[in-house]
Amino acid sequence: MRITHVETFSADVAAPEPPFRWRDGLRGSSGGQVGILRIGTDTGATGVATAHKPGSAVVLRELVDRVLRPELVGVDPLQREWLWERLWNVDRTEYLPIHLLGVIDTALWDLAGRVHGAPCWQLLGGYRTRIPAYASTVTFDSIEEYLDVADQCLALGYPAIKLHAWGDRDRDTRLIQALRAHVGPDVPLMYDGSAAFDLADAVQVGHALAECGYLWYEEPIREYSITAYRWLAERVGVPLNVAETIPGGHLSTADFLAAGCATYVRTSAALRGGMTGAMRIAHLADAYRLRAEVHGNTLSARHLCMAIPNTTYYESLVTSNPVRKESGVEPDGSVLAPRGHGIGLAPGPAYPAALEEYVCTP
Repeated sequence: MRITHVETFSADVAAPEPPFRWRDGLRGSSGGQVGILRIGTDTGATGVATAHKPGSAVVLRELVDRVLRPELVGVDPLQREWLWERLWNVDRTEYLPIHLLGVIDTALWDLAGRVHGAPCWQLLGGYRTRIPAYASTVTFDSIEEYLDVADQCLALGYPAIKLHAWGDRDRDTRLIQALRAHVGPDVPLMYDGSAAFDLADAVQVGHALAECGYLWYEEPIREYSITAYRWLAERVGVPLNVAETIPGGHLSTADFLAAGCATYVRTSAALRGGMTGAMRIAHLADAYRLRAEVHGNTLSARHLCMAIPNTTYYESLVTSNPVRKESGVEPDGSVLAPRGHGIGLAPGPAYPAALEEYVCTP
């Protein structure tokens, strides 16, 4: 079997309604055209993956036409490790956006699942068929609204809650304390700083999280300084969840582990080089008995959650008030393993205009 064609498509994604933001100072939600990659073979087997970032369609098309198609056509698509290493080397001169490197690898895994007649999570090894989902908030306007959202999430069956707050040391600290007092000691809580702080403010927020028994402290500082994270880990008692956005995939994650600052690491297909890159990080973390928590609420994230032993939750975004529970989250707050072959996107090539119309829920 050989790759014969590599095609790109686009789909229009409307801006969320109501709009939302991750924290003060970051651009909020937006719509736009996302890119779709379709890899075809001489046997008729195909693989499909999506670049989820708005505006990715133009970038993906340019990279495929200029760089990626010549690298992929004629190659056995089941040689995913060889292709992953090859494209990693191409990145040395092309500086490929890592989320687009992940799209190629994910499409190859989707193709393999269709060839073998199995969902990707089984091809990746298969560990579970159900996992609890935590409610991962966007940024709301007030402490009172967060508490209301938390009540709704718990009533909908979510067993745990993660905050994306304002990125303000004092205001976030008051929210951290208020939410713990409101839900009591038994609800698992997490906090994501969305890279808002310098070391001094990160330490102060970390003290509050430790005192309130939060499960993890995620991305308080931009991840370019591993030394800053090591110093933070030495100063606070809350476990750090690190290496979500730093370039370098599993190689950069290894440096976080060597620095001794990680209890959890982030992994994902979108930000860490596809399913192959995500699994490398999960296995690396497991070698040190650390947990690899899967980022995001994509179909690929669901597959990874079912394949990785050392992960705790599926991340389910809560983007509105009143809260709308994500499709596929069960009444008990769990998510089930996808049942279709491959990743689960429509094989194409005739894609409808709206992304939601061809993303198949498990």
